[in-house]
Amino acid sequence: MKDSSRQLLQKAARAIEAAEVLLENNKVEFAIGRTYYAMFYVAEALLNEKDWRFSKHGGVHDAFGKNFVKTSLFDAKYHRWLLDSFDQRIIGDYNVEVAFSANDAQKTLEQSREFLEEAQRYLQNQE
Repeated sequence: MKDSSRQLLQKAARAIEAAEVLLENNKVEFAIGRTYYAMFYVAEALLNEKDWRFSKHGGVHDAFGKNFVKTSLFDAKYHRWLLDSFDQRIIGDYNVEVAFSANDAQKTLEQSREFLEEAQRYLQNQE
């Protein structure tokens, strides 16, 4: 695994840790934002292994779906989780009134953990 990919996975793990702290302190919309970024960094790490880099979030989303989901390397749920968490992050970051619950944040937190673990397994098997 490339060092830069490993660093992205480590950054994803730190984003998950930050989300846990935020959730413990009832900062639900910010916890959801960190879980999105955890998933985003995971997708970036996977794409980085193929020397693909993108300047926009949509580019990462599309390339992950096209190159890892449509090819059946990853279950489609990971792409759905990435897209859904992006939408939630936008709402959390830009809307004044946010109606997310702690359960919503806990769900995205669990999804981000699973996505990270699956990507780590995949990349370790590629070595």
